[in-house]
Amino acid sequence: MKNYMFTALLGMIEEPNRSLCHRLALENRHRFWASPGASHNHQAWRPGGYLAHIWDCMNYAANAYALEDEPLPFTLSDALLVLFLHDLEKPWRYVEPRDGLASANTKAGGGRHQFRISKIKEYDIELTEAQSVALMYVEGEGDDYSGTKRVMNELAAFCHICDVRSARIRWDGPRNITGRLYL
Repeated sequence: MKNYMFTALLGMIEEPNRSLCHRLALENRHRFWASPGASHNHQAWRPGGYLAHIWDCMNYAANAYALEDEPLPFTLSDALLVLFLHDLEKPWRYVEPRDGLASANTKAGGGRHQFRISKIKEYDIELTEAQSVALMYVEGEGDDYSGTKRVMNELAAFCHICDVRSARIRWDGPRNITGRLYL
């Protein structure tokens, strides 16, 4: 598997979102570095756990996307954008929490998702309908699951695979990525 530097992965996101995501990462790098990836289930160490999780998800996406033998109905840029944003509340939830975010509901329509959306709007990041659906369901369909209609789109499913792989298979690593994560 090829290991891309974090900034290189951000560079694979199409403009104008590339510059906006880079600005978001740079302006909040102290929070991003200080935050764990979760309270205890995955990449829970400090500093760097959050960034390790995001990097691992994005890195795996770049590699998995390249292995597809047929075109996917979304771009690699779409997947990298969703994965960069999918846990965006965590640096505010775990580092100097405020506004009840530490205990906010994790369900798709809950407080954590609303916080992500507020940060996305604050940085003028534009999401397509497919990206919005993927961001809503990257962690699964939960209570929105239906046996009669498809809730998760293809982009959400791909991002979900990347997230689950990092959080449930690579949950305690990779720890030696400091050189690839500088912002």
